[in-house]
Amino acid sequence: MKIFNSLGNLKQLQEKVEQLQQELELKTVEASAGGGMVTVVANGKQEIVEIRIDPQVVNPDDVEMLQDLIVAAVNEAIKRSQELMAQEMAKLAGGLNIPGLKIPGLF
Repeated sequence: MKIFNSLGNLKQLQEKVEQLQQELELKTVEASAGGGMVTVVANGKQEIVEIRIDPQVVNPDDVEMLQDLIVAAVNEAIKRSQELMAQEMAKLAGGLNIPGLKIPGLF
């Protein structure tokens, strides 16, 4: 019966997605702003796991610049993390690009 095969495939896909989520938590991407003055590390689940700030950029008279660098680095790290997730998801889907595919807890 096709419906039972489909349910089996769905369970298999769910297990693979859960495994992928665990793997993505361990993978990291890094992004910098200001020529490396601010560096942000994110995991494959778009969680920021580290922020490094060069002490030279910490200037009480120019806090706005530091804030801008942090925002830029965080946004780039999240973008790279999303790209990593998309690449890994494409591998899971056998290279199929399924537009609009959203898996709860993954995207």
